[in-house]
Amino acid sequence: MASVSAQAQAAPSPAASLQRGIVKMVLSGCAIIVRGQPRGGPPPERQINLSNIRAGAMARRAAQGQPDTKDTPDEPWAFQAREFLRKKLIGKEVCFTVEIKTALGREYGIVYLGRDTTGENIADSLVNEGLATVRREGIRGNNPDQARLCDLEDQSKASKKGLWSEGGGTHTIRDVKYTIENPRNYIDSLHQKPINAIIEHVRDGSVVRALLLPDHYLVTVMLSGVKCPTFKREADGTESTEAFAAEAKFFTESRLLQRDVQIILESCPNQIILGSILHPNGNITELLLKEGFARCVDWSMAVYTQGAEKLRAGERSAKERKVRIWKDYVAPTANLDLKDRQFVAKVMQVVNADAMVVKLNSGELKTIHLSSIRPPRIEGEEKNKDKDKRFRPLYDIPYMFEAREFLRKKLIGKKVNVTVDYIRAATGPGESTPAFSERTCATVTIGGINIAEALISKGLATIIRYRQDDDQRSSHYDELLAAEARAIKNGKGLHSKKEVPIHRVADISGETQKAKQFLPFLQRAGRSEAVVEYVFSGSRLKLYMPKETCLITFLLAGIECPRSSRNMPGGVQVAEPFSDEAMLFTKELVLQREVEVEVESMDKAGNFIGWLHIEGGNLSVALVENALSKVHFTAERSAYYKTLTSAEDACRERKEKIWANYEEKPVEEVVYVTEEKERAANYRAVYVTEICDTLHFYSQDVETGAQLENLMETMRAEIAAQPPVEGSYAPRRGDICLATFADGEWYRARVEKVESPSRVHVFYIDYGNREVVSSTRLAAMPPAFGTRTLPAQATEHAFAYIQVPQDEDVRADVVDCIVRDIQNTQCLMNVEYSGATCPHVTIQFGDTKDDVGLNLVKEGLVMVDVRKEKHLQKIVTEYLNSQESAKSARLNIWRYGDFRADDAVEFGYRR
Repeated sequence: MASVSAQAQAAPSPAASLQRGIVKMVLSGCAIIVRGQPRGGPPPERQINLSNIRAGAMARRAAQGQPDTKDTPDEPWAFQAREFLRKKLIGKEVCFTVEIKTALGREYGIVYLGRDTTGENIADSLVNEGLATVRREGIRGNNPDQARLCDLEDQSKASKKGLWSEGGGTHTIRDVKYTIENPRNYIDSLHQKPINAIIEHVRDGSVVRALLLPDHYLVTVMLSGVKCPTFKREADGTESTEAFAAEAKFFTESRLLQRDVQIILESCPNQIILGSILHPNGNITELLLKEGFARCVDWSMAVYTQGAEKLRAGERSAKERKVRIWKDYVAPTANLDLKDRQFVAKVMQVVNADAMVVKLNSGELKTIHLSSIRPPRIEGEEKNKDKDKRFRPLYDIPYMFEAREFLRKKLIGKKVNVTVDYIRAATGPGESTPAFSERTCATVTIGGINIAEALISKGLATIIRYRQDDDQRSSHYDELLAAEARAIKNGKGLHSKKEVPIHRVADISGETQKAKQFLPFLQRAGRSEAVVEYVFSGSRLKLYMPKETCLITFLLAGIECPRSSRNMPGGVQVAEPFSDEAMLFTKELVLQREVEVEVESMDKAGNFIGWLHIEGGNLSVALVENALSKVHFTAERSAYYKTLTSAEDACRERKEKIWANYEEKPVEEVVYVTEEKERAANYRAVYVTEICDTLHFYSQDVETGAQLENLMETMRAEIAAQPPVEGSYAPRRGDICLATFADGEWYRARVEKVESPSRVHVFYIDYGNREVVSSTRLAAMPPAFGTRTLPAQATEHAFAYIQVPQDEDVRADVVDCIVRDIQNTQCLMNVEYSGATCPHVTIQFGDTKDDVGLNLVKEGLVMVDVRKEKHLQKIVTEYLNSQESAKSARLNIWRYGDFRADDAVEFGYRR
């Protein structure tokens, strides 16, 4: 029992000067600890015992390691006396006078609440409430303080307060429990609901002793997700203090010690209770991080219920301000400019499950590794199996192929957002590890999706575990940990207990005999699906054939591409001009893309030769069009010869790239004699879908209408099942894509022009109409529904034998008439002759078989375009006779006679 009489065995203070301080802790009903104001560190503190009174002793736990000792319970009303003072004094300013100081240094005095002695006398209040007794032995009659205490005690006895109440006070004795028999079950039973508690002791900034109410469990609680600097006890018994340990402890003490709080008990790994302490003024865990007194710890971060991102944000804030434990902190990306830390790039190649090559806006290629990701790998005995077999990581490491394919399908050719998290320095080779060059590690997102998190959630990669002080990690490390936990729980990918997938892929590159056996199958298959795995040069590629599960070397047919440098028996062969440009062009267009190939033949080395198609385009034609290749004579027997030669002629005329130094040789003039022929009348059924202001129109063949309907139905069903991510598609001129029309349905379209993300000009390839849309209404074209499956159905045509006056009103009348008569109807069409941009045709109504153009001439809406070909003279004469009849009747444009005789430009007409 903490008490002292007025005549204790000590000398009284020579001058009882008034001192001030802030109450840090209440030890019992008659002893408190007072501290000063902090100045550059934790403040000094001293224990003050209240003079002339005594209160009951608090419960004490038996000394550890001494089996003979027992726990000491509370004395009656001891806890209530302590609580009376705790609620009245904790954190408040008091003034006190020291009356007596013992030989052992204990100080006894009078304490007042407030800055001077006019405040409440704490000893008087305790005695008045019956929570302390007065030491009457040795009382001097001339001491008014002692006399007042005695009067207050007599009044308390008369009122039967506290200690003087009936029953002896046994009901006030707590049943303090210092251990929880099964802490895990106890914590689970609380269901993470906040429970009331009093913080009884602060061991360091992140570890406290808490009295849980109302059960009076006295337990040690470690704050979830953080760790503060600590006080370590060395082997020789001395205590070493980590930097800022005392400051962190004071920070927590000054806010929580002996305060009423709520605690969420969150977990209990290895008998360590983890929890979050909630105070009306805030969350101490987040405050410690924000002020630089603590660091995040991964092992307990996962159980933190208040949001791990808040802890990371607090730590990040302290690092940026370089406060306290972070005063010497250097960010992993501190040496990078902002443009190098965050940028948008296009994915050109997926190297493996954690690395990719991207193209920056400047055109530079850069390898990016996903932060904190470890791709699938072989461990233990598996490494030493089949040493004689050629090891192919992509196919031989379990789940490596699935991980690569996941990234390839999601990213190749797409623009992604890259945020660099850290630069991993180059390392030399170790005993069991190879050398690694410097790595740029980053978080890559597309459409708001973190690619690393998606990869881990599917069980296709694992997370790298770090030392606690290793700051080189993903900026979204906690989300990655949560994703891995979900993948483990659901048994996804690498965490599955099922048999690992096996990929038996035959590589027949250079295997002449195998290639010969395989050639007839590829030739009969027509167009076969493939994935471009590697680009050796502009026209030489390695392909993976998924249906046949084999790898082949493929050479582009019909072209002669500049050769790259290569090692020859006689030395290094110098690269031909534009060979590198051709290879880069091919890489950017087809590397790791899904393509279709037509195999025609093979060479002596077992390499297949044929045509490669991607998104409706022919790679051989694309190389020739971009002046990166010449047409080879072997193309003459192919269906693409005319396209190739016309593209080559255009580049040759412009003298682009490989044709820069070309000089045209004089060619002898050859006169061709054409035989006369009869006009062919082969009318076929078409469906007119769109009519332009220029009087050109688009039509669909009725024969292929059912195929288009089936394709549209299947395509829309697939899109409904797997809707595209809005905004993930970046349109590019010439792309074949999907677009939503005004009716809300998806249609196939071609990008004609990109003004901005909100204004993209598209042409609906199956219907012929055009529209300006936002890029959010566009999506990538699934290969199964591209023009390789079904060519574009809308074909452009112009009316034969007729000519429309230039007057805008007259032209509008003609267009309105034709729209009214034939748009969205089935007609009969015959190709009459070729035009500069499209075939010129005659159209007949489906029911009456009347010629639409001839009817326009008869009504005086258009003029006749006179053709000179002899085989067309019969129908031209018929058109001219109808025109003469319209002129005679002064119909429409002929109402003022033959206006063409004026030949005046100002009239707006021309012949």
